[in-house]
Amino acid sequence: MKLMGLDYGDRRIGVAVSDDLGWTAQGVEVIDRQRESSELQRIAKLVEQYAVEEIVVGLPKNMNGTIGPRGEICMVFAEELRAELNLPVHLWDERLTTVSAQRTLIEADVSRKKRKGVVDKVAAVLILQNYMDSKSKK
Repeated sequence: MKLMGLDYGDRRIGVAVSDDLGWTAQGVEVIDRQRESSELQRIAKLVEQYAVEEIVVGLPKNMNGTIGPRGEICMVFAEELRAELNLPVHLWDERLTTVSAQRTLIEADVSRKKRKGVVDKVAAVLILQNYMDSKSKK
């Protein structure tokens, strides 16, 4: 079963998809958020292109586990995806995934300019991979 992971941000949405077996996540692209509905249309096209059956959206929680304003925005986005695509949408705790993605890119000696363009995609990969790893342990 193919899964899609999304790192939903104010300016960009990182996108990752799983392999057919649901073992590994690969970064697909970063969607620049320009118009309100354009990102939903792009996600719908990617869902069709990759035959995605479920979506995982990163839920940014505060360090104490509570959900703040950013998390609430992601929850609304997840509901919009469910309604628009008629697919199961799961929320996954994404605390520190962007920090981890930045650290990984810095360790790989990726320039600051290039990091800015791919960090959201790497964060989406981490969200999706962590979700899949948690499911495979059960």
